[in-house]
Amino acid sequence: MKNSKYFIPILLTAFFAMSCQQNQSKMAPKDLQPPIAETHEKFLEMHQDVRMDPYYWLNDREDPEVIDYLERENDYYQKMTAHTEDFKLTLFEEMKSRIKEDDSSVPYFYNGYFYITRFETGKDYPIYARKKDSLKAPEEILFDVNEMAKGHSYYRLSGLNVSPDNKWVAYGVDTVSRRQYVLHIKNLETGEVLEDQIANTTGGSTWANDNKTLFYTQKDEVTLRSHMILRHERGQSVDQDVLVYQEDDETFNTYVYKTKSEAYLVITSQSTLTSEYRIVSADTPTEDFEVFTPRQRGLEYDIYHYKDHFYILTNADGAVNFKLMKTKIDQTQKTAWEDLINHRSDVLVEDIDIFAEYLVVSERHQGLTRLRIMRWDGSQDYFLPFDNETYTASTIQNVAFDTRILRYSYSSLTTPNSVIDFDMETQAKTILKESEVLGGQFDKGNYTSERLWASASDGTKIPISLVYKKGLKKDGKRPLLQYGYGSYGATIDPYFSSTRLSLLDRGFIFAIAHIRGGQYMGRDWYESGKLLQKKNTFTDFIDVSKYLIAENYTSAEHLYALGGSAGGLLMGAVINMAPELYKGVIAAVPFVDVVTTMLDETIPLTTGEYDEWGNPNDPEYYDYMKSYSPYDNVAPVAYPNLLVTTGLHDSQVQYWEPAKWVAKLRVVKQGDALLLLKTNMDAGHGGASGRFEGLKEVALEYAFLLDQEGIDR
Repeated sequence: MKNSKYFIPILLTAFFAMSCQQNQSKMAPKDLQPPIAETHEKFLEMHQDVRMDPYYWLNDREDPEVIDYLERENDYYQKMTAHTEDFKLTLFEEMKSRIKEDDSSVPYFYNGYFYITRFETGKDYPIYARKKDSLKAPEEILFDVNEMAKGHSYYRLSGLNVSPDNKWVAYGVDTVSRRQYVLHIKNLETGEVLEDQIANTTGGSTWANDNKTLFYTQKDEVTLRSHMILRHERGQSVDQDVLVYQEDDETFNTYVYKTKSEAYLVITSQSTLTSEYRIVSADTPTEDFEVFTPRQRGLEYDIYHYKDHFYILTNADGAVNFKLMKTKIDQTQKTAWEDLINHRSDVLVEDIDIFAEYLVVSERHQGLTRLRIMRWDGSQDYFLPFDNETYTASTIQNVAFDTRILRYSYSSLTTPNSVIDFDMETQAKTILKESEVLGGQFDKGNYTSERLWASASDGTKIPISLVYKKGLKKDGKRPLLQYGYGSYGATIDPYFSSTRLSLLDRGFIFAIAHIRGGQYMGRDWYESGKLLQKKNTFTDFIDVSKYLIAENYTSAEHLYALGGSAGGLLMGAVINMAPELYKGVIAAVPFVDVVTTMLDETIPLTTGEYDEWGNPNDPEYYDYMKSYSPYDNVAPVAYPNLLVTTGLHDSQVQYWEPAKWVAKLRVVKQGDALLLLKTNMDAGHGGASGRFEGLKEVALEYAFLLDQEGIDR
């Protein structure tokens, strides 16, 4: 699910991108006319149903008229928000001032080196470095991305992968924001970047144990589906690369990696509902990969290797919430798998970390993460203790087997992120780092978080994570920003955001609606919010809004909503169903033209989404999609104030979906609510690439939101 088409892989982006609007600002130009897109008849027929799409022509980014329209929309946005320019700058500087500019990550030790990522004051991009054997050793800079990014409006370095002998590093570079990375190889002893440049990859790669053989994933040029695994020998022409595996099923993507044990190279093929793995010894990379167990529709599994066993996290045998199994390395067929941790109907097993003496199981119960620590000899079995009502925790950077130290991260809505080392034998915690919030004004004691439960229309209890500054009076007058996603089983955990303080300190409440379609309450939570039950996602969000209003946390005059990508679909559906509940809504890179997109197999990644949304070539799914697709259901009603954002080079949700939606809304909607489209002409799905460039996007959106509440400082 991490590679889903409409999932924003860096969830911080979704939370950072928050803003909404309602009535036209008193300072916005009253007589300024918005751009109106031309219309061209385009009839789309399917299942004896005909749809006329007058804005279909906007799907050609090479057409000068399309670019002209997007630029006119940007100009309109700029003029309508010009009165907030100074406030945007104030917010930007305020948010930037909370961030430690000369910051660095907690070092982790791997294969003889301590690896560190650090930032320098005034610079937008990270510096990747390492130190041999000791933190007191001289620093070796692997990459200074600030230097690499010069001359580029967008720059993303990804997939750093050091060879076993520590001499070579493979890495991917994207300068367009289409997630089509060029793979490079650098000699870490000489600094030379080899001529081996491999285009159109995922950016990731995997070294075999011989230090010269590199496996990588290539994408389809048109659909951007990750469909081929190739083998490259360092120093040889890319033309000689060997195709190792090709995934011909258009609903699957394929990737390659090495097990933590470094004993096996693994090719995984994944669809929404089905998994398949192939393995080969990392010592013999030219041998054929062997299927671990053949794909069976509906069978999902992940594999982990340790000593003479593979450990398998799977939904086999009806284990909806997954269970842990194991099998000997020479008996990988499903019939040989044995139960290790049985399925539980109230506990979702999410991941495992294997150590020489311990097994750590990451699981979710009633929406909260639990880390279960089990000694292989059975002498210890306990849960790592947490003491908050709502929080986020996950294991990180546990790359060594022979250690009793577990590293994990922890944060909550009121507590900045901490990196903690936990001694699994003594149960002693060592906080290695708590992210600093600079400026001298932040005190976690000044904020309160709650976990609430709203009743959905069908009686289901929907969890809500809430944070606000102390002193809340539940009089219905507080502005509240409600965030939701609700797709792909993606769990939106309640975590800390220093940028969010700019809203909280100005009186806003922030709420996360843990709606169905995510996996917050287990696998059933996901299953009941997809395919022909997708509308539960939308009605859950609406019912959370009604609950927050009924409990006087806010009112329709002060309630805002935010969603990005598939969460942008959520926003579009919600304002069609209940526009009266919200003063303003922001739809970031929104997936709003569901039917047309899902019928077009040439659009990047579409075919891999059939198990999430359904295949509209089937009349039942076509009719259901059409009944909620925001673009197909625009109506002559008074919508909330709406800010829509997109990126010209977006590979996940093509820019023309939000552009068409806004064009249609302009001529159909009633009332004088604001409708603004902001297109980043240099970026894609994740927005700007620089550390602080991203803050500028947040500042402009926060200014837009606060302006609706009459807050200008």
